[in-house]
Amino acid sequence: MAEANRGDEPITIKKYANRRLYNTATSSYVTLDHLAQMVRDSVEFVVHDAKSGEDITRQVLTHIIVEEEAKGTNLLPLSFLRQLISLYGDSLQSMVPSYLDQAMKAFSGNQDKMREMMDQAFENNPAMKPFEDMARQNMAMFENAMKMFNPMAAAGAKGDENDAKSSDEEGEGDVEDMRAQLEQMQKQLDKLTKGN
Repeated sequence: MAEANRGDEPITIKKYANRRLYNTATSSYVTLDHLAQMVRDSVEFVVHDAKSGEDITRQVLTHIIVEEEAKGTNLLPLSFLRQLISLYGDSLQSMVPSYLDQAMKAFSGNQDKMREMMDQAFENNPAMKPFEDMARQNMAMFENAMKMFNPMAAAGAKGDENDAKSSDEEGEGDVEDMRAQLEQMQKQLDKLTKGN
């Protein structure tokens, strides 16, 4: 379902008491699967309760994650879920949203670097083909998670340039660690393939 945003204005979705969702841009009813696809397609939207007018976008996005997890995707590790639940009501609760937001921005900023490193590591090595396929699947899952957790970043919203620079700087150490690990894996695989 390809939809374009009207300028910078997000599409309004209305949720009715019967749990039906109505897309005001297309004048049609949609499902949670449609909304999930809109997130993947970087289409920005907000969801309002049709009766009260309350913004319920957060609840609907959370519902989408629950539905995806129920399908067997299992993107969120149990330890993460337990830790997240334990933080509700904790004195650190107010820090969690900004921490998760920054973590997803850093991940988003490093995606291209990670792809490039993987391409170089897997290039012209048939023994690495199964690992390449798994890595690409994992990258696709991470991208979908990033889009679900931060639709604004997925839609290409421009953040503060200083934040972007600091995220890049923070991610540099992680990228270097990953590069070293990939090089070590490559050396081990080269030894294995030469031994056969």
